[in-house]
Amino acid sequence: MSADAALLSGVLGPVVTQSRSLRCGCWLLSYRPTGSSQVVYDGTLRVECHRAGRTASGDLYQRNVRIFPLPPAFSDQGDNALAPVRPLLSNAPKPANGIPVLPRSRYRYYIRVTSMPELIYRGNAFTLGFELWRYTAPNAWALESTLSARMVHMAAPTGYPSASDYAEGDVKNAQGTVTGRLKMGWLSSSFRKCTVEIDTVNGSEQPTTSGAGHTWQTVMDTLGWQVNLRLSDTNVTEPSGASWSDAEMHAAMLAYREATNLDNEWRYHILAVKNIDSTPRGIMYDVAGTDSNNVPREGIGIASHWTIDPGWGTVSGMRFGTASAPYFRTAIHEIGHAMGLVHNFADHGYMCTSDVIAQAGTATNPFPANIQWSYHPDNLKQLRHYPDPFVRPGAVAFGGASSTSPAITPTDLETEVEGLALEVTPLLGEVPIGAPVRVDIALVNQGSVPLRVPADLSIKGEFVCGEVVDPAGSARSFRTVVRCIEDHAFTLLDPGESIRNSMTLMRGAEGALFPMPGVHGIEVEVHWDTEELIAHVAGYATVMVTGAMDAQHAAAAHAVLATPDAHLVLAIGGDHLTDGIAAIHQALACSVLAPHFAVIEAKRVGRRFGSRKPDVKAAAAMIDEDSVMSGAEVGKLAEIAGSDTKANAATKGLSKVLKSKARSMTLSSTASKAVDEL
Repeated sequence: MSADAALLSGVLGPVVTQSRSLRCGCWLLSYRPTGSSQVVYDGTLRVECHRAGRTASGDLYQRNVRIFPLPPAFSDQGDNALAPVRPLLSNAPKPANGIPVLPRSRYRYYIRVTSMPELIYRGNAFTLGFELWRYTAPNAWALESTLSARMVHMAAPTGYPSASDYAEGDVKNAQGTVTGRLKMGWLSSSFRKCTVEIDTVNGSEQPTTSGAGHTWQTVMDTLGWQVNLRLSDTNVTEPSGASWSDAEMHAAMLAYREATNLDNEWRYHILAVKNIDSTPRGIMYDVAGTDSNNVPREGIGIASHWTIDPGWGTVSGMRFGTASAPYFRTAIHEIGHAMGLVHNFADHGYMCTSDVIAQAGTATNPFPANIQWSYHPDNLKQLRHYPDPFVRPGAVAFGGASSTSPAITPTDLETEVEGLALEVTPLLGEVPIGAPVRVDIALVNQGSVPLRVPADLSIKGEFVCGEVVDPAGSARSFRTVVRCIEDHAFTLLDPGESIRNSMTLMRGAEGALFPMPGVHGIEVEVHWDTEELIAHVAGYATVMVTGAMDAQHAAAAHAVLATPDAHLVLAIGGDHLTDGIAAIHQALACSVLAPHFAVIEAKRVGRRFGSRKPDVKAAAAMIDEDSVMSGAEVGKLAEIAGSDTKANAATKGLSKVLKSKARSMTLSSTASKAVDEL
């Protein structure tokens, strides 16, 4: 001890300055703004510790207020008066119950922490700087205020697991005015918690381990999430044989998953089946929040009986379910999508696709030994610090997560691709209200060098999205409804060449895309990874929506616009979405809308569902020269017509109509091939 220190010690007593660090993990928050005794927000603050210090984020949900009538003795208004009421705040989350799960409808704010002690601090208090981003609509946020709080450590109330990791402080705005009181107490070393439920058909393996020490527990431990693994049904009934359609998988999820309340539990559902019609390995079939339970991002499927492609290292030719490492990895990959993540090709981690990893195998490090059993750092940050609605099931639809609003990471490095153009052309310039809008898109290389671009521009791929702006200026986004996530392909587009596809637009995450008469703007975007940048190209067009022609048209349009399941019938078909089918039948009974919906119903009945066989004859009877259909729909109907081995008169008539339609269109290569084979 120095002489000066010894002197001070002798005069003033021992000089003690306590060093602290902000504990890593999940903290329970309570924020009570000034000005109202009935407004309180509860939530969590996630504090991540790393070599550079701390990264933190949080979410706030408004506590419910219950209304109780007062006893008659408190009323002086007489027997006939309305009973007076007393508002009463609901109970706060109990810290003894660990990480809370709060009702989705009560979500209000994302907390973007801007300053905090990075490593250690001295004394009994610290300053927390943060922004409050108000959740205004699906995938819409607004920066409401920039605040700071001087948080003072004190003994934690009963129920907290650590008495010393608790602090309270007044919250102030930029002008120094107190705006509320913030309380925070440490709960857990994990950031979030969830349940993963696995159902299987008889004969399909449960994807639970890599065979080399990787399990759901180890995966979630590195992520920083608590996980409850539920191995549920092992005898899910196969509705129509070993291969499942998208509609059958969706119906099975609704029927077999355990009863759960997503306001009390984050539960993700895996359905392991033998084969899937639309993709070889895995699919997320419940992503849009426009389905019968209005809940996106709950369910994924995996195909145990897919035969692994040649060239896939040491597992080539094996049945997928017997190859534990890639089978389990695919389940993690798909659940990553259910948690809101998109593909990431910056490494060979979980959000890269299996085909890319397999192609990267070498003689000394073949697939699946070259699998990287980890999340890319960007994905780790997203799953730890994205706002709750982006990652929890039942909130923002897939593709809605954003790194810019609210910003948890630097703005994406997007770049326009020189020489590349996206042409957007509505099939019809005017459509009646209630009808879907069909749009052709073409990615055209107008430059002088070949360009690497996505090989698939369908709305079921992951590259295409967009928005529709109605006459009132309101924007509504659209993205895929069914994602075949584990397939991924690019191609080289030579100068002068183009890739084409078409889409049928009716509904997005924010509701009906064309809800009123007038001119609507349609912007379509294509995004894809290219080295360390995000390539981007966009195109724009307009379409005129005309008003109701008569009362029957108005009623049918109302039914379609107000029934979310009608959109899902368009996307996946099936017989289980009865409300959506009823709305489409009402549209078919309307002479104005019938030509626009005939193809949708023809595709539905022309495909098998469960024990019902495809009815190609009935599908053919619905289609004539007046039927409105996109190039992609021409191709789908051609596949249905081509599957009819009896080739009756109705099927021949359908083939004739499709060939006639095809002559006036520029089709994608897939649709053109299907028509040529008729």
